Order: sequence, then structure tokens, then C-alpha cells
Amino acid sequence: MTIRHALAVVVLLAGCSPPAATPAKMGAPTIVSLNPCTDAILSEVAGPEQVLALSHYSRDPASSSMDPARARQYGVTGGTVEEVLALKPDMVIASAYMPPATRAGLEDLGIRVETFGIADTVKASDAQIRQISALAGNPAGGEMLIGKIAAALSDAALPESAATVPAVLWQPSGIVPGEGALVSELLRRAGFSSHSAAIGMGQADYLSLEQVIANPPRVLLVAGQERSQLHPALDALPAMQRATYDPGLLYCGGPTIIKAMERLKEVRAGIAGKSPEPRT
Repeated sequence: MTIRHALAVVVLLAGCSPPAATPAKMGAPTIVSLNPCTDAILSEVAGPEQVLALSHYSRDPASSSMDPARARQYGVTGGTVEEVLALKPDMVIASAYMPPATRAGLEDLGIRVETFGIADTVKASDAQIRQISALAGNPAGGEMLIGKIAAALSDAALPESAATVPAVLWQPSGIVPGEGALVSELLRRAGFSSHSAAIGMGQADYLSLEQVIANPPRVLLVAGQERSQLHPALDALPAMQRATYDPGLLYCGGPTIIKAMERLKEVRAGIAGKSPEPRT
């Protein structure tokens, strides 16, 4: 059986049951989200009755960019055409990397699909929030979320008189972020300078334990569980402060920015009173 034949069967079966009354009939579209970044934004700007399902990633603490307990309050989907169709949404929002066949299958069945790339700046994140809140019919909710993010950024901002602190963000698989990543902008806003960039490293470059020991940063933010990232040799670097950083705060914008800035503010507070290295 071809995929189109299979989808035709699903359509026929779906048509056998009476259509359910949904908020869409009152002007508020029902939505399924297939990406953890859009999950986090949608859950903030849409009414709970509008959100038919979030991606299964958001229920897993290892991949979620929102509170997994909150994600479990919504329906869940693995993202197949059949699963989504059974929910009868007005719209699907997903990653720009959504498989073309899945998108085509949904659109062939009359379901609107909107995709979003990775927000690599706060400005890009704000634009995504505005677009998703407009799609959900709640532009005011989007502006409220943007205001909360702006307040978190301001609250964690480095005072003008303070020196920046050289830091490395050691991500899963032992890599570091590049200067064009959203998390790098958040680090700068919180008063950290990139030690990895200063030693010539770029996006997704691998940082070895030996490199850390030979040239330690003032702060090492550990967001992975690699053997090197937990090595006892790191305890022998008293001038370097280590702190954990939730991997769920690495990749998404939206409300994730608020939690990221709160964490970075905590880390800076932990080094208060210690003599920082000169401003870079």
C-alpha cells in the first residue's frame, strides 16, 4: 500500500465520526506543535483548549525546553501524518527541518503547516514569538511574553562598571557554541566573554580535557555528561569555577531565554567577591 492510499484510508475513517466542536469554530485555531522550541512558545501564547498536542520531546527532560510536567498536561504526538490527522487540527507548527514528505502529506489533506528555523538571536526569537502568537490569534499574549523576556535580560545584564568574566560553555559531546549562537548572545548579555572564541575555537568545535587543563577559563559551564566533563582532574584547577548548565536551555528561544538568564545570573552571583580577570 502506498502512503497516499494509507492516508486515504485514514481520511475515510476520520470522516465516519461526527466532527467535534472546537475553538476553531469560534475563531481560535486548534494547533499541533511538532518541535520542542515551538512547544515552549505555543504553550505560553495559546489557550490550553487550542493546543491539541505537543511533540513527544517536551515530555522528556533530556530533550525538553519547557517543564516536562507542564508538557504532560497536553496531548502528545510522535509527528506522523496519521497521528496528526486523527487530532483534526486547523494548523501544525514545526521545525524548518520537518521531513518534506510529512509536510506534503499534511498539506495534501488540507492542514495548514507553518515551519520555524532556529532562533540565533534574541531579535529572531522575538520575531518567532510574534508569528506564533499571531497564528494562535493572541498577539497580545506574544507581546506579554516578549516583555517578560526583556525584563529577564535586563535583570541579568552586566552593570556598566563590572568586568566581563571569561567563560566556556561545554556542551553535550564536548563541543562549544560559536559566536553566532543564541546562547552566546545570552552569555554576553549576562557579562561573560567567550574564552573558547579567544583561543580560536568556533561553532561545534571539540574542546578536550587537555585544553581545559592547559588553559582554563575563569568559569566552566558544563552542559554535558561526557567522561572528560566529569573528570576529577578538573578539581585541581582552583582558579576556575565550575557550574552546571541545563542542556535544555541551549537551543531554543522564547521562554527558555528567561530560565537561561536566571541561571547565568546565579552563576555570576556565585563568583561575586572573587577577583575577576581583566575585561577582554
